[in-house]
Amino acid sequence: MEPTTLGEKYNKIAQWWHDRHNQSNYGVDQLARALKYSTGGSKALDVGCGAGGRLIKSLESKGFSVTGIDVASEMITLAKSNHPNHTFINADICQWQSNERFDFILAWDSLFHLPLHQQVPVLNKLCNMLGPGGVLIYTFGNDQDEHTDQWHDETFYYSSVGINQNMKTLLNNGLTPLHLELDQHPEKHVYVIATKL
Repeated sequence: MEPTTLGEKYNKIAQWWHDRHNQSNYGVDQLARALKYSTGGSKALDVGCGAGGRLIKSLESKGFSVTGIDVASEMITLAKSNHPNHTFINADICQWQSNERFDFILAWDSLFHLPLHQQVPVLNKLCNMLGPGGVLIYTFGNDQDEHTDQWHDETFYYSSVGINQNMKTLLNNGLTPLHLELDQHPEKHVYVIATKL
């Protein structure tokens, strides 16, 4: 599934997503763990930021200025309203280019929607956007495959290259994994924290 098509699907549920997740604690503890590894800096990137909310508030509380990117235009509209002091971009991370370097990069439950052939290239891109000493936290599936699932009367696409390929990609880009956890076991949901030394 092309990311633009995914964006159209999320546009349909943007307000529902905002209402459900804005004040939830989902992912907050994992992000807090990653922030403990951060040695400072001021710029954070949130890939698949959605409508913003809890995770951007956590980054903000640590002094980060956040750039959020999401393929769903309605999500970006809500994020701008929720966080007027930060920057939000409606774009496909597969195509988006930036020369900016970030001190902290978050991609919570977003990369697993990318086409399978874009998994490694996008992770390479994020690693390159991370500044020295920066911290990356992202989620993926403990699988090596692609599949679809029905949700909100829509078909959503998922893919993953698995734990080993994710670790190999991080190491090839000079990052050191600091924490890896299947945090929703027996679901195949993985989050990893890594740093660029």
